Amino acid sequence: MGVARDERAQLSSLFTEVGPDVPTLCAGWTSRDLAAHLVVRERRLDAAPGILIKALAGYTERVQRSYTARPWSELVELVRTGPPALSPFRLVDEQVNTTEYFIHHEDVRRAAPDWEPRPADPRRDNALWVALGRTAKFYYRRSPVGIVLRTPDGRAITARPGPDPVTITGEPGELLLDAFGRAKTRIDHTGPQDAVATVRSVRRGL
Repeated sequence: MGVARDERAQLSSLFTEVGPDVPTLCAGWTSRDLAAHLVVRERRLDAAPGILIKALAGYTERVQRSYTARPWSELVELVRTGPPALSPFRLVDEQVNTTEYFIHHEDVRRAAPDWEPRPADPRRDNALWVALGRTAKFYYRRSPVGIVLRTPDGRAITARPGPDPVTITGEPGELLLDAFGRAKTRIDHTGPQDAVATVRSVRRGL
């Protein structure tokens, strides 16, 4: 199994455990809403573009609501079994779903008040680090200060070039969650005091 498959399986089990009505870190979404989003993204190619394109969002929302109306066990099973055989997501599952399912798995986990980071997993953490290397410059492109992402073992990515950068240190998963604007992370910021304050303020506003 790959990392995306692992995260899918674990998230599906967590959905079953917590039920359809718990909050998530996706503002305004319960676990049912999040499950429906994942199903639409992979199984309804006619509606998926509206996830990113505002002009098409109304149709996507209507389709997503139709999935939230389904029985919870059925909706979870659609998440668990993944994209259908003819979906392009089936061919590129690891490439496009590793980040998606890790982030959304943590969206459910970290909405609980007693959350803790999961133990290190070298295979998962390496895959997340590779994903971060591909996307960090995009997600920090609007940062008003330089940004360097660093792991405790010394690996580093320059996410935004600039003098006197802020260094954000954390495990790969924590850095990825921060890049995606999630507030519940275990990271440290070092650098000029004003720049650190600016970065923290900007990330809170995402």
